Order: sequence, then C-alpha cells, then structure tokens
Amino acid sequence: MIRIIAAALALSLAAPAAQAEQLANQLFAAHDRPSQQQPMPVGAYAKGCAAGLVQLAETGPTWQAMRLSRGRNWGHPETVRFLQELSAAATQLGWAGLYIGDISQPRGGPMSSGHASHQIGLDADVWMLPPKRLNLSRAEREEISSIPVRSADQRSVTENWTPQHHALLRAAASDPRVDRIFVAAAVKIEMCKSATRKDRNWLQKIRPVAGHDTHFHVRLKCPKGARLCETQSPTVAELSKGGDGCDETRMWWVTDYLNPPKGSKPAEPEPRARHPREYTMADLPAQCQDVLSSR
Repeated sequence: MIRIIAAALALSLAAPAAQAEQLANQLFAAHDRPSQQQPMPVGAYAKGCAAGLVQLAETGPTWQAMRLSRGRNWGHPETVRFLQELSAAATQLGWAGLYIGDISQPRGGPMSSGHASHQIGLDADVWMLPPKRLNLSRAEREEISSIPVRSADQRSVTENWTPQHHALLRAAASDPRVDRIFVAAAVKIEMCKSATRKDRNWLQKIRPVAGHDTHFHVRLKCPKGARLCETQSPTVAELSKGGDGCDETRMWWVTDYLNPPKGSKPAEPEPRARHPREYTMADLPAQCQDVLSSR
C-alpha cells in the first residue's frame, strides 16, 4: 500500500513538472474556450495570460473579426467594449465600421505564431482597410488583406492614408482607457504634421514601431482593480517627456535610422532575447497555471 501511495504521489508531482517544461504557447493554443473565472489580466503584455476573457462576436453592427481560423478574437471585457465603441465611432467618419484583427487567445498566453504581446487580453489590432461591407464570409475573411499606409522606402505615407485614418487614430488615442497605439513611423510623422497646434497631447500615445504599416495596434491600460496586471514601464509620458513625441520621432527615424550620420558605426547587435514562443509555464506568472487548468 505504501508503495502504491508513493507511486501515485510521484505521478501527481511529475505532471506539473512535465507541463512546466512544455512550451507555453502549445498549452494555451490547445484551449478554444476561456477560463470560467473573473476577468483578470495576469502578468505583462508580453509575458502573461488572462482569466475570464470574452469573445468579440464574429460580426456586429459596425465590425467584423478577421482571420477567424486563428481563434484570437478574445479579450478582456474592457477591450471588447472599446473595440465595439471605436467601430461605432468609425461610422461617424464615413466608414462602414472596422475590421478587427488579432486580440488574444481564449486564455491569452504566448502564441504559436506572430505576436510577442497580445497575451493578457488588452492588445488589439485594427486594420487600416476601411470596410466596404460587413457581411464577409468566414472564407473571405481568410483571403482578404489590409492595405499598407506606409511607402516601401518607409519615408512617407501612401495614397491609402486619409484624413479619416487620422481622425480614427485620434479618437482611439483620446480614449482614457488607451495606454498607447503602435503605428509605422511614417504615420506618426504625418500625424504630427497635420495635427492642430492646440490639442496635441493625445499624440504622445501614438508610438512608432516597425511592422505596423497595414494595421494599428491598440494597447489598453491595466483596468481598475486588475491587481495581477503589470503596468507597462516606461509610461508613454516618460517616453515622450510629457510632450507629443513628434520631435523625438523625427530625430530618431529620419536622422538616425533612415539617414545615419556619416562615419557613424553601426550599432552593436544586442544579445538575442528569448522570444515568448520559447517560454515554458515556468517563465510565466504562477497564476497562469490556474488559468490554464481552470474549467
């Protein structure tokens, strides 16, 4: 009897240990439903998970979720509300609504492809393509692509960029729930040129990040009471030193990146950091184990 109990105990201890060594993205991708827990972002945007996420409906009166085969149209309730409200605001600009890209997996966590972030239900991609209609089939949503609003040489916006894009991004950045929005550097520079002189504080939330020429990436702040959510540091205000971030973008992108000073040495490559796709459960907050094992 003692041997049987010892063997059972060894097996029970071995299961979590084995899971801790398995890639976390495989474990989270295996779930197609959220955890039956109170909504809670757990950890950091690029190292965490999420309890109690809700699904953005595949189609709504002013939106459609794209690439449904990925199963990434899940978010914190506040994120889903924000996207629904922003899509309604888009209709006031003359658009039919919005095409919504990836938000998070049903339980958040690292993904098997694509994003490093989008792990805690507070990130969402919005396509730059103004919808012509909101009755796309599932198959059409896999085939259709968004449009680039940044030129191939990365120096300017394309003819696809419109005043409506500017107004939509301003509406999103002006929402107090939003922490920051990632766009192509050329988009940030163009918005700095066309924004009025008086009201420019919202521009500090528009941050230039490579890889955002066909969509913009909205990141919400940790919701009130979300005690397990890690606020991103540095804050946007610290990054732009309380200003609109326009001068620093022009200096970094145009002067340092596109036209590096003559005689300057290329920057030394930084040591390779582990990608979230390489994380195991041991790398994530301990509460993510509960999220994963919850019904």
